[in-house]
Amino acid sequence: MARRLTRTDSIDNGDLFVIYKTTSGDYRGASTADTLEFIQNGLTFPNSDAFITQYSAPSSTGFDISITAGSSNVHLILTPTAGFATGAITLPPATSAIDKQEVLVNCTQQVSSLTVNANGATSVTGEPSSLAADDFFRLKYDLPTSTWYRVG
Repeated sequence: MARRLTRTDSIDNGDLFVIYKTTSGDYRGASTADTLEFIQNGLTFPNSDAFITQYSAPSSTGFDISITAGSSNVHLILTPTAGFATGAITLPPATSAIDKQEVLVNCTQQVSSLTVNANGATSVTGEPSSLAADDFFRLKYDLPTSTWYRVG
C-alpha cells in the first residue's frame, strides 16, 4: 500500500526531502543540509559588488573606448591627456551583457560632446552627453528591455 505525502508548514534540520533516484529507480530521503548544498552549488549569480577595472588614457579628440569585459561589471577609469571636444564609449555587446550588469565610468578631464554607444542594445537611457573634469556616471543593463539605464 502506497503512503501519501502530507504537507508541512515548517522544515526542521532533521527533516528529509523525498527524492526519486533515477539511477536506482526508487524513492529516497535527502537531508535538509544535503538538499541545501545541492541547490546552492547549482545556483550562479553575478557578484553585483565586484567590478573589473579597465583603464584608458586617450590622447586625442574623437576617441572611442570599448568596454572589454563582456559579462562582468566594469569600472572604466578614463584619464584623457587633456580636455577634448568629442569622445565615445562603446558598451559591452548586447549579446554578451547580462541582466543587472553595471558599467561605472570616471573621467578626469572634460569631454564636451560624449557619445555612449549601445552596441546592439535597444537603447541607453539617461546617458550623459558631456563630461566635466572629475565627472562620473553609472549604467545598469536590463535584459528584458535590452536597455542600459543610468542609475548614478
